[in-house]
Amino acid sequence: MTAAEPEVHIRYAEPSDAERLADFLARNREYLQDSEPIRDDDYFTAADQQRRLERAAQDRAAGRPAMFLIEADGRLVGRMNLGGIVRGAFQSAGVGYAVDQALTGRGIATTALRATIRYTFEDLDLHRLHAETQTTNAASKRVLDRCGFMHYGRAPEYARINGSWQTIDFYQLINQRHSA
Repeated sequence: MTAAEPEVHIRYAEPSDAERLADFLARNREYLQDSEPIRDDDYFTAADQQRRLERAAQDRAAGRPAMFLIEADGRLVGRMNLGGIVRGAFQSAGVGYAVDQALTGRGIATTALRATIRYTFEDLDLHRLHAETQTTNAASKRVLDRCGFMHYGRAPEYARINGSWQTIDFYQLINQRHSA
């Protein structure tokens, strides 16, 4: 691996990660605000993240959504959320991610998403993984394209992001093992 290509891993987020996750979120607060709902100040504290990570661990144990941390060269550099897991006829889940602004453009999100795809399709044996991104988020669209996602729709005023309704593009990736 070169300096431009860090060694990237995902792992389950644990309550003991609260301080590191709060630091990541606080450091990237301004950068992330264009892609998230308005957050109050408490959200960026270790205490609030501790509560969220405890819930995430309970959800994961119950087979519900999972939160992963993205690490590059052993350092926490992002977050990957796998949510909306639906079994039955759909066998699908949604994915969202965020990487430290100082490290964007180095392939971290792409590598982490590929690991999440493997987990979703191999370990969870789901049929479909879907993602949503604002129409203006070219970097996220590139990550999805590199990972093989297909654009399948657009919804005007779909999500309230940073205080205003945003148009969202929809992407999906189908587990080819299920298509045969």
